[in-house]
Amino acid sequence: MSAPAGPRIVVAQHLAELVETAAEHVRAAASAAIVARGRFRIALAGGSTPRALYPALVRGVDWTRATVFFGDERAVGPADPQSNYRMARETLLDPAGVPPADVFRWRGEDPDLEAAARDYESKLTANVAPPWLDLALLGLGPDGHTASLFPGTTALAEESKLAVAVDVPAQATRRLTLTYPALCGAREVCFLVTGREKASALAAVLRRSAPDLPAARIMRRAGPVTVFCDADAARGLSEDEVP
Repeated sequence: MSAPAGPRIVVAQHLAELVETAAEHVRAAASAAIVARGRFRIALAGGSTPRALYPALVRGVDWTRATVFFGDERAVGPADPQSNYRMARETLLDPAGVPPADVFRWRGEDPDLEAAARDYESKLTANVAPPWLDLALLGLGPDGHTASLFPGTTALAEESKLAVAVDVPAQATRRLTLTYPALCGAREVCFLVTGREKASALAAVLRRSAPDLPAARIMRRAGPVTVFCDADAARGLSEDEVP
């Protein structure tokens, strides 16, 4: 049996080009899901690159036929400046008029984060068979983390639960995150990666030279993975590794 072909890498010269290319891809994925199954189920990411992308998705997606989840969240309330939900609401959900009943945020303000994680899994799986997501948008940290799957944390060992609370000592915080079973099980995964501080991590996870980095397992999953990166993030890749 041949090895998986690996992720498709799309290199943009600057952020505006990356946003345009990634937005076109998400719109196409949404249209295909709605035609095939009647709805588009997406997990949004936090971070500066998604913040730039989301305004470009206000138009071109039928958000009345979408169900919106989040890959992870900090242990904060929905109005907190650090909240991924708040960022997405301000840049995409409110401007696009996404029906609030179709948006499922993490209860990051809940004093019982374990209960919040169980509740999120129940919402993700309610009335739908797997795969639970049509598209998962993810970022990549300089340490190789994605969503809130950080190196050395217990969430990396989870093989059955789809959502967990996790302590992240390196960030001195607790977080809520989808797990490998949820993210690797999505119909499609797209990474959004910008900045030269991400170059070493991106090269490592794409070359599988650091298989223990959290993002590496998702990069090598069997289903489609597309990496949208800028030239700075791709600077550690050889000419043979990029189109």
